[in-house]
Amino acid sequence: MRIDRIAVALLGLLPLAGCYTTGPEDDPVLVKLTQLDARLSKVEATLNNDSLLQLMTQLQSTQEEVRALRGEIETARNDMEGMRGQQREQFINLDGRLAAIERGAGTAGAMPEAGDEGAPAPAPGAGAPAGGTDAELYDSSFALLKNGRYEEAAQGFRRLVETWPQSSYAGNSQYWLAETLYVRRDFTKALPEFTKAVEQYPRSSKVGDAMLKVGFCQYELGHFQEARAAMERVVERYPDSSAAKLATERLDRMRREGH
Repeated sequence: MRIDRIAVALLGLLPLAGCYTTGPEDDPVLVKLTQLDARLSKVEATLNNDSLLQLMTQLQSTQEEVRALRGEIETARNDMEGMRGQQREQFINLDGRLAAIERGAGTAGAMPEAGDEGAPAPAPGAGAPAGGTDAELYDSSFALLKNGRYEEAAQGFRRLVETWPQSSYAGNSQYWLAETLYVRRDFTKALPEFTKAVEQYPRSSKVGDAMLKVGFCQYELGHFQEARAAMERVVERYPDSSAAKLATERLDRMRREGH
């Protein structure tokens, strides 16, 4: 009977003994907490890494440099547009003086052209240019052109060409009619007008310039083969002209661009 009691007591102690044989390292809750703590430590170490901070600093510096470069590009673009405007104005003034010489107005005592210093400019509210003769219509239209009133100038040049097709001013008028479209970057409409200046007025002093602008229009429209052919003709037919120099420069540019 005593032996049976001892056996029963030992059997009762076995579950307790099993609990004490499981160490804390085997507790699933402790294991999970340990894993989470390790992961958190790894994230903190990554955030505190000096290389990450340096990368963020470099990114901010690069963004500031990009903003500065954009500002410089915009400034350069504005300067270029201003220079183009000045060159166009000088070119227009030069053409007007040449036209005056051609018609004999370059002699002493000649009246200054509209838009020149000392000459009256067109009234701001004036409509299309008026003129009793082809010379007067050319002068008033040219003055409007120099003052940037391209639509009104175009009306005058077109009327001169239609009214006096045999006038000595007709060739130049056709050229400047096309120019009023070109300066407004309407290359699609400017191209046939420059082509007329070349084909219908072969004796005009503006043929070489018109041929050059045909090439320029073709270039702007993406017709590079036609543009190259037109500018090569300028160089061939007018080798010593300013138009040939401009054509050569554009051909060089096209070669650099791969066109």
